[in-house]
Amino acid sequence: MSLTEKPQSSPEREAYYEKIARQDFSALWNVLSDIITPTPRSACQPHLWEFGPAKQLLMEAGELITAKEAERRVLILENPGLRGQSRITTSLYAGLQLVMPGEVAPAHRHSQSALRFVMDGGGACTAVNGERTLMQEGDFVITPPWTWHDHGNESDTPMIWMDGLDIPMLSLFDASFAEGLGEDTQAITKPTGDSLARYGANMLPVDYEKKGLASPIFNYPYARTREALETMRQRDEWDPCHGLKMRYINPVDGGSAMPTIAPFVQLLPKGFKTAGYRSTDATVFSVVEGTGRTSIGGKTFEWKPKDIFVVPSWQEVVHEADADAVLFSYSDRVAQQKLGIWREARGDH
Repeated sequence: MSLTEKPQSSPEREAYYEKIARQDFSALWNVLSDIITPTPRSACQPHLWEFGPAKQLLMEAGELITAKEAERRVLILENPGLRGQSRITTSLYAGLQLVMPGEVAPAHRHSQSALRFVMDGGGACTAVNGERTLMQEGDFVITPPWTWHDHGNESDTPMIWMDGLDIPMLSLFDASFAEGLGEDTQAITKPTGDSLARYGANMLPVDYEKKGLASPIFNYPYARTREALETMRQRDEWDPCHGLKMRYINPVDGGSAMPTIAPFVQLLPKGFKTAGYRSTDATVFSVVEGTGRTSIGGKTFEWKPKDIFVVPSWQEVVHEADADAVLFSYSDRVAQQKLGIWREARGDH
């Protein structure tokens, strides 16, 4: 028998299985090929969510429930293969959050790590552990685990961003904790831009002591990101599988900006088509700029700015840009690498 085969059944064997089941046992040889597979096997499916219809649904929700009443007014992006589980991949969560002008999403904290990727609007703010930051389209914002955070919108337009959290991971480990502050907003004790000034200029305070695994910078402005990508493209050094792809880092140690979620940004020049690529980290993509298409496991998805799509583990992905395109993405790659299980395959191998 191999890992892909199951033993044949017989009346004697079935009677034995019933006997051991009554004592809370089961036979490994009956399930071995299901739980140790030759290649990743997942219910996660490739899928694309268009932003236009999603925004319309969010605005309808804005008429039905307030941000305060909902705690967080969010539409979960449920993977079609994982319905009812609040997952976009087997290990990650994604949702689209709406904060209307004048609203506040109340302060709370939880053991889950969270990212915010701003999709639509500008001028709302997020406060994290006593510091407030303004949010503009394309900004990548971090809420480290167990930090107080609240969101407010003092602008005159609705604000929509994508939330990415490691909720399924913490559920796997039964390590979820959460609590509310009891106030809509937390006290602001630091000036706006304090963390970027302290940690975002290739410097650290002389007596800095690391207090957690997440980056001490919690807003990575898109204007700076885009400028870096544009400068780097002048070298004309394109990775066949990724174009020009960068990872957001923790400036303290050069590791991932988040302990369980790896965020990335990549530039695909007009007409660029990537070579086939597979990796074990199922990945969520958000289109920042440009138009094009992505083939996932042989199925093609056409995309435009603000659309979101997901690539399951170990399915070949090929991107093609009709115009200069920028893609933001996140996955559990950093967690897999820490565990020594991450794997990739470039090209046809």
